[in-house]
Amino acid sequence: MSALKGIRVLDLSRVLAGPWCGQVLADLGAEVIKIERPKVGDDTRMWGPPWMLNQHGQTTRESGYYQSANRNKSSVAIDIATVEGQKLVQHIAQTADVVIENFKAGSLKKYGLDYATLSQINPKLIYCSITGFGQDGPRAEEPGYDFIIQGMSGLMSITGEQEGQLGASSQKVGVAVVDIQTGLYATIAIQAAIIARQQTGVGQYIDLALLDVQVAGLANQGMNYLSSGCTPKRMGNSHPNIVPYQTFKARDKEFIIACGNDKQFKDLCIAIGKPELLDNSNYLRNQDRVKYRHELIAILSEYFLTHDARHWVDAIHAVKVPVGVINSVADALQEPQIQSRNMVVNIPHVDNTDFKMIGSPIKMSGTPIQYRNAPPRLGEHTKEILEQLYTDNELQAFKQQGIIDGIGL
Repeated sequence: MSALKGIRVLDLSRVLAGPWCGQVLADLGAEVIKIERPKVGDDTRMWGPPWMLNQHGQTTRESGYYQSANRNKSSVAIDIATVEGQKLVQHIAQTADVVIENFKAGSLKKYGLDYATLSQINPKLIYCSITGFGQDGPRAEEPGYDFIIQGMSGLMSITGEQEGQLGASSQKVGVAVVDIQTGLYATIAIQAAIIARQQTGVGQYIDLALLDVQVAGLANQGMNYLSSGCTPKRMGNSHPNIVPYQTFKARDKEFIIACGNDKQFKDLCIAIGKPELLDNSNYLRNQDRVKYRHELIAILSEYFLTHDARHWVDAIHAVKVPVGVINSVADALQEPQIQSRNMVVNIPHVDNTDFKMIGSPIKMSGTPIQYRNAPPRLGEHTKEILEQLYTDNELQAFKQQGIIDGIGL
C-alpha cells in the first residue's frame, strides 16, 4: 500500500521546483500525469550533457537533469496553446485531485487552465501555483530563477569565504536549493490541503513563491538579524553561533568538526591530546568560545596541521563528537551508510535496465516508498492516459492536427 494511493495529480510544471514536488508525491503513491510540449517537452530534457547511456553504452537523449526530478510519473504530450489541447487538459483536470503549475503569474488564464476556471469544473481541486515572487506584489509578473533568488533573499550574502580573504566573494549553493525547498514546501502544503478537504469537501488555492521560501529558509540567520539588528556576514565554513563548528586543514586535506555543546568540546580536547585548552576559562562555555573564536581557532588550526585528516577523524569519532571528511559526490554515494540506507536505487528504464537514481530519503514502515517507473520518455503515456477519455479515432485526429504526440500513437 502507498500513502497517497488514489490521489491523481496533474503536473503542468517544468524545470525543478514543481517537478520536485510532483516526484515526491509520486514516490508516496500518487498518480502524477506530467503534461509536456509535443516534440520538445520539459525544458530540462535538453539540459545535457550528461545524457543517459543505453544498454549498449550509447548516448540517448534522456538528460540526467530531467531524470533527477521525474520518476514515477506519466508523460503526456499536449499542446496547450491550442484550444483543443486546452480542452484535453481541462478534461484531465476534471478527474484530478491536485494541479501543480509554475507558469508566470496569471499566464494560464488565457488558456483556461487557471484556478478560477478549473475550480469551476472541479470544486474539489487543490491547485498549487509556484512562481518566483508570488501572485501579488510589485514583482509578481516577473519570472523567477533559483540563482537570482539566492542573491535577492540574502542567502548568497552569507555563503562564501569570509570577507577580506583573498578571492573571497558571495557564492551560490552548489545545487538549486531554493527550487528544492520550494518543491518540498509545495508538497507539505498540498498534503495539508488534502487533509483539509476531508473536513470541508472543497479544494483550495496554494500560492508559493521562491523568494518567500528562501527568506523563510534563512532560519537562524534571519532571526539573528531580527534579534540583534546586525546583518549576518559571510563566515566561510564557520558557524555564527557555535565554536568550533567549521572545516580545518589537516596535513593532507580538510575535515569538518561540528562541536555542538560544551561536553562535546571537553571530549574533543581530550581526544585530540589538547586537554590544556580546558584550563582556559575563555573556552569552557560556547558563548565564551564564540567571543574568543579567533584565538581558539588559531590554536586548533595550527595543531591540526601535525597529522593527516584520517588520524583526527578517527580519534574524534571515537568519542562521539560530530566529525567527518569532505566527500566528492562519487565518494558520498560509495559511503557504506548511504549504501546501507538504499539511497542509490535501480529502476529499469526501457533503454537501460541498469538505470540508477538517487533514492528518496523518506522511510515509512507501513506505506514505504515505491519505485514503480523510471522517468518517462516524452509522450510515453499519452495514449495510455487519453484513451481513458477518448476513442482511438479521436486520438488519431488530435495527433494529425499536432495537438498531441506520443509513443505508440
